[in-house]
Amino acid sequence: QVQLVESGGGLVQAGGSLRLSCAASGRTFSTMGWFRQAPGKEREFVAAISWSGETTYYADSVKGRFAISRDNAKTTVYLQMVRLASGDTAVYYCAVRDGPLYYSDHYFRAAAYDYWGQGTQVTVSS
Repeated sequence: QVQLVESGGGLVQAGGSLRLSCAASGRTFSTMGWFRQAPGKEREFVAAISWSGETTYYADSVKGRFAISRDNAKTTVYLQMVRLASGDTAVYYCAVRDGPLYYSDHYFRAAAYDYWGQGTQVTVSS
């Protein structure tokens, strides 16, 4: 059975930082990543990381501000967010897949991922 448990969301002021985590139980996954969904908008890709951690993929909107990483046991993925702005306000979802991560537009799509977390709210106030 797969469970993805997220934590770290909350309320921060613009310019602040926040670190999200997602712990997978049951087994490990080759690819782990993050999506987000703002009110009234579609779910969008944020970042993904490969098994080794050497391959990472970011949405243009977060490059240079967000950093994805995973622990040595490969069970937990993190999203370090800095210089947060109001546009980053959304529910953030952990997503995983069994296959590898390639540089392809396919991995922007939610359909590429196999399991999802419950989501954690990130609110950036101005």
